[in-house]
Amino acid sequence: MLAVNMSRRMAPALALAFAMAFAMTLGMATPLRAKAPQIGEIAPEATLNLVNGETVKLSELHGQVVVLNFWATWCGPCRTELPTLDTYYRIQRKFGLRIFSATTESSVPERSLRKLFDVLTIEPVRRLRGPYRPIEGAVPTNYIIDRAGRIRYAKAGAFDLDDLNRELVPLLREPAPGSDARRAGTK
Repeated sequence: MLAVNMSRRMAPALALAFAMAFAMTLGMATPLRAKAPQIGEIAPEATLNLVNGETVKLSELHGQVVVLNFWATWCGPCRTELPTLDTYYRIQRKFGLRIFSATTESSVPERSLRKLFDVLTIEPVRRLRGPYRPIEGAVPTNYIIDRAGRIRYAKAGAFDLDDLNRELVPLLREPAPGSDARRAGTK
């Protein structure tokens, strides 16, 4: 009788434990996380809340070449890279380039960076929701997304002018998906 009563009391707990174990085997026990960006794959969605108050979704940038740059004020290579990126963006944005910079420091108040943001052409990000992060915690980290929305570059390390030209010029020369330039080649 004791065994029967104990079984009845334990049945709900056993059922719950079984259901949790089953869910874990399906990968459902933990909250769903967006897949990390992988070169060659479609870029995972992200929402960028910019310092100027604008909100941008990566999916809205289809047809443009996008650079997501992660940096920090204490990072020497970042301090060299940021002005190079900014000048490059000033020159190339008319060809469909967008560059967004996200500082990795939550300890530096935005007001301390305001003077820097005021002179940058690059669009500073206040908050980024999505799977993009500094690779292995290293800054600078850069992701490049092509006009078709594919990840074409994802590396930690600073860009110099030669790197920017090598990585971005070919992508900026590609026609946007569905553009007249692409259709003209099929006539």
